[in-house]
Amino acid sequence: MPIKHPNLKLSRLTDALPAWAGDIAVDDLRAVCRQVHDGGGRLVALWGSDVRQCGGGFKLHVVLINETGLVCLNVPLHAEHPNYPDISDIFPAANRMQRAAYDLLGICAQEGHDHRKWLRHGAWRSGSFPLRKDFDAAASRTVEADDYPFVQVEGQGVHEIPVGPVHAGIIEPGHFRFSIIGERVLRLEERLGYVHKGIEKRFERMSLQQGAKLAGRVSGDSTVAYAWAYAMAAEGIAKVTPSNNALWMRALLLERERVANHLGDLGYLGNDVALSFGFAQFWILKEQVLRNNATLFGHRYLMDAIVPGGVAVHLSIEGKHIIEQECDMLEQQVRILRGIYDEHAGVQDRFIGTGVVTPKLAAQLGLCGLAGRASAQAWDARVQFACAPYDKLDVQMATYRNGDVAARVIVRFDELFESLRLQREILARLVSDDAAPVLLERLPANGFGIGMVEGWRGEVMVAIHTDAQGGLARVHPHDPSWQNWPLLEHAIIDNIVPDFPLINKSFNLSYTGQDL
Repeated sequence: MPIKHPNLKLSRLTDALPAWAGDIAVDDLRAVCRQVHDGGGRLVALWGSDVRQCGGGFKLHVVLINETGLVCLNVPLHAEHPNYPDISDIFPAANRMQRAAYDLLGICAQEGHDHRKWLRHGAWRSGSFPLRKDFDAAASRTVEADDYPFVQVEGQGVHEIPVGPVHAGIIEPGHFRFSIIGERVLRLEERLGYVHKGIEKRFERMSLQQGAKLAGRVSGDSTVAYAWAYAMAAEGIAKVTPSNNALWMRALLLERERVANHLGDLGYLGNDVALSFGFAQFWILKEQVLRNNATLFGHRYLMDAIVPGGVAVHLSIEGKHIIEQECDMLEQQVRILRGIYDEHAGVQDRFIGTGVVTPKLAAQLGLCGLAGRASAQAWDARVQFACAPYDKLDVQMATYRNGDVAARVIVRFDELFESLRLQREILARLVSDDAAPVLLERLPANGFGIGMVEGWRGEVMVAIHTDAQGGLARVHPHDPSWQNWPLLEHAIIDNIVPDFPLINKSFNLSYTGQDL
């Protein structure tokens, strides 16, 4: 059992992951969080749900992780005064999650130092909450100004540079407010949440299969990770295990998603230091992977390939040969390009020592995923909590201690080569299966399931709550960008403003994934 507390009784959730869930009183929440933190654990996700129609009030859900697995704490909250104790002093990553939970559901963290809105930009009026079951969208419309209270930095020679939310390029919106002296950055404050799409509300009116399509579109560059996590959560509720062929296929797709994104990022990172040659070469390689995806699986980004209960694609013998040839080609070409990056004095001068996140700060703030591994945070769900078929693959985790742009580039190279090795192993074990998959159409009533996979950016989690009829009462997808965006504010300190695009790209966080 991962946590011991006299008032906490946990039940095992799924066989796919070491995950447990249990109810705990609001007064005991901080003690459990403190115990997990002091034991080296961290916060994965925090969200709320409205259960007033079931005779209750609201519920706060907190997912923690330690060396033994995941624990989901369900905290009942009063219907009229849905308050709970602030835990952001224990887990700083909780700050924005708590503010988002208030914006969307009206549940409030008490005694915290930061109660500013996070996701509400004037699209719905204050005092109305979109994720409440009785939310009236028409009555909640407003034209009130955003008027967000940014922190002011004062001093002789200090001035501000506001950037965004609209940027010079086809990227998602985000506002970055730099406080600088000369060219040196004293402070950066982010303002996100401009792409709020109502995804969590949309899930409430969808079938299980429709929800799978939506989950795969939470963050388009991580469609495989989200679709697998969603399917894992649903299969946990239904107590269904997909076929071995489906599980091997899912792992193959996930590694292809990792390879495609790492190729794209390595190209962009070259471009940001004026090595347009690197950008062109890596994107030629990425384009080849995407074209092979379209040919073999019907979609360049592998959308809708994973469904609850199995997969919706299969791979022929000829398709295996195409991927094997692709792996050989990528291994040869990327080794050449890595040598060019390593030996290019101008590139290394920009990479080394830029945007440093020390291991101590990374641990304190909960940095995760590839950015965390570049700052000595040895967490990888494929290693610590290897779900099938990763439990048979012996994934070699890449970690470094420098925590700068150079370290995040090295981790990408190492993980790319490891993904090529994994694809070859998977292909050798993937057995052609022409049998039609047994897909899940509906889930048991009043169930709760959780799924988590290591996406290319970091751990992607999806939680599903079902209602009395087995429908989707609440679905909460969680992107690792929630944890990592605050670290970007620290990584830029004492660097110069022109280095921000490079540092930002070295993290490459999702705007939309943390703004549902």
